[in-house]
Parts: sequence; C-alpha cells; structure tokens
Amino acid sequence: MTRPSTTYDRFAAITAAADTVPTRLAAIDAALAAGIGHKLFTVLVLNWEKGENQRYYSNLPDSYRVGGAKPINKSSASSVLEGQCRFLNDYNDIKAAFFDHELIRSLGCESCVNVPVRWNGKTIGMLNALHEAGWYTQADVPELSAYAALAAPALLEIIAGWDKP
Repeated sequence: MTRPSTTYDRFAAITAAADTVPTRLAAIDAALAAGIGHKLFTVLVLNWEKGENQRYYSNLPDSYRVGGAKPINKSSASSVLEGQCRFLNDYNDIKAAFFDHELIRSLGCESCVNVPVRWNGKTIGMLNALHEAGWYTQADVPELSAYAALAAPALLEIIAGWDKP
C-alpha cells in the first residue's frame, strides 16, 4: 500500500538532506513545492554588518541568481524582522513592494509570502515563496514556520562562515 506524502514525510526528507547548506535548502524547496506550492522560491540571509539581504538559494537561478544582494529595507520588511510573515496578495502589492515586479509577473507570480527565519529571538533570514495571485493565506503560517525552523541551521552555518577568512 502506498500513502500520499504528508507534511511530516516532507519534513523528514529535509532533515535527511541536512548534510550541506545547498542540499538542505533544496530539500526545503522541494518540500514546500510539494506542499503549499510556489513558482519562485528564494532564501535570503540578513547580513546586518553590510546592511544587505543576501540570496543564498533560488529555484530559478537564471532569473534570481544566488549571490544577489539588496539593501535591508526596515520599513517594508518590518513585519518579517519582527517575526511575522508578510503577505503580498496580488500584483498591486507586488508592484508596491518590489522594483523588479515586471520580472516577478513574467514568471507567473502575483503573490508572495516572506517567512522569517529566526534564531534566539532575531530574524536571521527569510524564505520567500511566490505564486499566482491570492495563493498564500494565514492558514499556511504553521507549515511555513516549520520550514523556516528547518532552514535555521543552514542560515546559521552561512552566517558563521562570514567570520572566517
């Protein structure tokens, strides 16, 4: 007998793929795609010393390359920095939030959820999932938060690497 994949099966796959940062982030990507869903998925790490969000993972690297960075915008990302998911529900929200809204729309994305990755009460990064308009809701927060918690070890490893020559 074959059972359909459950959320817990997807979480187990993530922890099994925990041997490197890229494999853990790719496993989170696959689990999120199979569960809640996304068309574009990126992972940003907050580098407070440089004042940047630095992209360490993208499922569409031709459009959103790994290594890209943009300034931390404390006003637009205040809810994420405070530990809350930020929902952008339609193209007008996307357009107001992102300078690259046309690229986002060309990928079939008109909604977004930014999920804080937290450690010791601080946001250290975020998972960003984008999909068609109205895709993400508050009902997704528990599962999204679990993905963020599973991403924390990878982001901590990235941050620890900044201190090494």
